[in-house]
Amino acid sequence: MFSYCADPDTLDRLAWLSCYLTTGKHMAFYTSFGTVLLLLAVTAPLALSFGFAAAAGSRSHFFPLKWLSNIYMAIVRGVPDIVFFLFFVIALDQAFEWTRHQVLCPDWDQPIRQGNDFIVCAAAKLPLNSAPEIVHQIYGFGLAVLTFAIVFGAFAGNVLAGAFKAVPHGQIETAEAYGMTKRQTFWRIMVPQMWTYAIPGLSNLWMVLIKATPLLFLLGVEDVVYWARELGNTKTARFTDYPHGDWRVYYFFGLLVFYLLFTKVSEIVLARITRKLSRGQATAAGEAMRKAGATA
Repeated sequence: MFSYCADPDTLDRLAWLSCYLTTGKHMAFYTSFGTVLLLLAVTAPLALSFGFAAAAGSRSHFFPLKWLSNIYMAIVRGVPDIVFFLFFVIALDQAFEWTRHQVLCPDWDQPIRQGNDFIVCAAAKLPLNSAPEIVHQIYGFGLAVLTFAIVFGAFAGNVLAGAFKAVPHGQIETAEAYGMTKRQTFWRIMVPQMWTYAIPGLSNLWMVLIKATPLLFLLGVEDVVYWARELGNTKTARFTDYPHGDWRVYYFFGLLVFYLLFTKVSEIVLARITRKLSRGQATAAGEAMRKAGATA
C-alpha cells in the first residue's frame, strides 16, 4: 500500500482507487489466481495418471483389476461432480485421521463415531491444531487436488480406453508377427499411437477442468470466486476503511475475462499439440496434413 493511503477519507477518486486495489485483501485476491493455475498444473497430470491406470486396467486379463477399473470409471462418471467434491474431501480427511488414530492412539477406549461427530485423539488430527495456518491451507489444497484428480481421472480413463480401442488392429497383429510380447506391443505400439485419438477428448476434458476450478470455493479454499464475492460484497465488515456499493458484478466480470482468455490460450496450445501428434498418423488430421504437404 502507498504511503498516502493512511487516511482514505482525504483521497480523491483515483488515489482512493489505487489504495483500494492494493490492500492486503486485494493482494490475496491476486494471489488466488496463482492458486487456480497451480491447481490445474498439479491436477491435470495427476488425473491423467489416474485415467491411464484405469484405462490400462480395463484392458487387463486379470479380472479383479479389470472389474475395479471399470467400476471406478462408471461410478464416478455417473454421479454428479458436486456430490463427489463435497463427499471426497470429508471422506479422505476422515480416512487419513482414522488411520493415524489407529497407529498413534492404540489405547483409545472411546468410540470414534459419537453420533454425528467424528472424534479422534489430538495426535491424529490432520493437520495438528498447533500447526501454522499455512499448513492448514496446504492440507486443504492437497485434499482438493486429490479430489479433482479422482473425479477427472475417471473421465480421462474413459477417453483413454476409447483411444486404445481406436488404434488399428493391424498394428497389433504386425507387432505380434514380429514376435513382440503383449507388454512390448502395449508400450511400443499402442501407447504412442493412442494419444492421437485421445487428444480431442482430453482437450474437452481440460476445458471442463478449467470451468470446474471455481468449485474450490465450495471446498473451503480461498480461490478467485471467494475473494470476488468478499471484495465485491457491500455487506461486510472487512472493508470499513474503503466502503463501497455492491461491486460484485465488476469482480465477476473480471473472472469472466480471465477464464475466457485462459480458455483461448489453451485452445491455441492444444491445437499445436494435436498437429504435432497427428503428423504421419493414419487419421483424418494426419491425412489432411499429408495432402497439404503434398500440394505445397
